[in-house]
Amino acid sequence: MSIRRVLLSVVLLSLSTPLWAKKVDLDYRVRFLPETEQAEVSLTLADGAPVLSLAFNLGQQGVYSDFKADGQWTQDKPELGTWQPTKGKSTLTYRVRVNHERSPGRFDARMTKDWALLRGDDLVPAVTLRQEDKTELVSRLLFDLPKGWKSVETGWPRIGKNKFRVDNPQRKFDRPTGWIVAGKVGTRRAKLGETDVAIAAPVGEGMRRMDVLTLLTFVWPQAQEVFPRDPGKLLIVGAGDPMWRGGLSAANSYYMHSARPLVSENGTSSLVHELVHVFSRIRARDRSDWITEGIAEYYAIELMRRAGGLSEERYQKIREQLIGWSKPVKSLRTDNSSGPVTARAVLLLQELDREIRQATKDSTQPRSLDDVTRGLMRLDKATTKDFIEISENVMGGASEVLDSKLLR
Repeated sequence: MSIRRVLLSVVLLSLSTPLWAKKVDLDYRVRFLPETEQAEVSLTLADGAPVLSLAFNLGQQGVYSDFKADGQWTQDKPELGTWQPTKGKSTLTYRVRVNHERSPGRFDARMTKDWALLRGDDLVPAVTLRQEDKTELVSRLLFDLPKGWKSVETGWPRIGKNKFRVDNPQRKFDRPTGWIVAGKVGTRRAKLGETDVAIAAPVGEGMRRMDVLTLLTFVWPQAQEVFPRDPGKLLIVGAGDPMWRGGLSAANSYYMHSARPLVSENGTSSLVHELVHVFSRIRARDRSDWITEGIAEYYAIELMRRAGGLSEERYQKIREQLIGWSKPVKSLRTDNSSGPVTARAVLLLQELDREIRQATKDSTQPRSLDDVTRGLMRLDKATTKDFIEISENVMGGASEVLDSKLLR
């Protein structure tokens, strides 16, 4: 085990529930129902006594239905349901509509007679947990697959056939978040650094599993140099039309449409872009989405360059394309960064990296944008003000690059 992994384990242990806490098993069980395009989900507590209530944010009406509970289930509002478990073994069961259109005719969750591709976030909605002090829920996720379905993959560690351990030390309630693919699925696996990587997709959906694995192997050492984080497991899933033609990341997994090129004609990589989201987990607020998307796209180019996948000539051509695309942009400040805004953010980050390197080249510890990125990773959500402060602290003085109308 690496020293970095040992230190991470110590930190996580310090954040976890005390050893003297009462441990209560929480078992999620999922049964896919292709004939109705639904999943049946059950939550079973080995002892419901220490759990006072679980309030579920049900979101859009009609997605969740057929609630049955040991104890009391109340739904005063369509979007909010509360379960008060009974003492002893206690179970809540309901159904979830799986298919979801992200845009007309394009799905970010779908079930066919042969497979299902979705996020666990949708199987178990967000929960507000009230429980007795010194109680720890120990969560596991189990799938009952329809006849003919061969396997299931999630971003969580496997502990048995179709069974996974769900553990997020930063939260009291462990939801089975992240991407899930089940059915007639093909998978390629590898160990990259300290991470178990799986590329999984339904058979016949055109997912180039070995190509994906090869590119990941190529850039992985460069990603590890930048981001001091080794996820225990990473799952990449994909499928073809009518799935959404893009990429979507979660903390332990991400989705890529199988028709997306690993490296596009303009030299950037959606695959590496989403990998950066998973590694960095940088999120933004206060109209600062340019930080999240700009850093992901900056490193989608930069990691390829550092790994030797881009020549200097190709790198300069990419910059010319970014300049042309982002020309109309007057401000980076927005809640949702568009393509041109992200392109302009990348150019600003490239300029800032050069400025930091120049300012610190004669110091005992030369710095770069990598140091700013690692600083941002420590924040829950970053603002433009945070970004400027961290950058100028790294550089040791005011930044001319960041004294820009783009950031006001």
